[in-house]
Amino acid sequence: KTMIQRTVEQASKAVDQVIVATDDQRIMDEVASFGGIAILTRKDHASGSDRIAEVAKDLKAEIIVNVQGDEPFIQPGQIMEVVEPMLSDDEIRMCTSSVRITTDEELRKPGVVKVVTDLNGDALYFSRAIIPYPVKPEYCEWREHLGIYAYQRNFLLEFISWEPTRLELAEGLEQMRVLEHGYKIRVIESAYSRVAPCIDTEQDLAQARAYLRRFSR
Repeated sequence: KTMIQRTVEQASKAVDQVIVATDDQRIMDEVASFGGIAILTRKDHASGSDRIAEVAKDLKAEIIVNVQGDEPFIQPGQIMEVVEPMLSDDEIRMCTSSVRITTDEELRKPGVVKVVTDLNGDALYFSRAIIPYPVKPEYCEWREHLGIYAYQRNFLLEFISWEPTRLELAEGLEQMRVLEHGYKIRVIESAYSRVAPCIDTEQDLAQARAYLRRFSR
């Protein structure tokens, strides 16, 4: 199975409908080959959230979940973890998830996005750098931000009315646009540990294949 098929199948276990938003005809064809639903979007979107919003404009769902296509091992429970707080608290406009960073390699890897939160569990900052900086390591708990977001549909449509912001562009992280506009992002501490990395590099792909070999025995 391809990465996108695995991601779609995992997401389908948690939500009512899964739609792949892409600007690439090859992905459209692949999704069609396994019976999935895909919509071809514009190519000029600044981020994945902007691309999702193009599709969300025509949906009636009140909550939109964005699972990035490089997360083939995401657990259905991880998706529900970001949806459930929004069902119980309509003040939460956007919710995402995190897991504990357990190795120095992960901590130093720019592809592993780090997040720090306030005492209420809302994001203070996201970065590819090490945050918090360990002046006193005994006070540090490092957490990796997972590639999943849930949004109130109306808030997602408001999000795309804003131009990309300074810190968003500096870090290459779309969620910084929300924080820079003064809105909160709730960050769940996931009850699920990562079984394999999101797949951004050849090394990630090798680790994912190794996991699948172990899992399929």
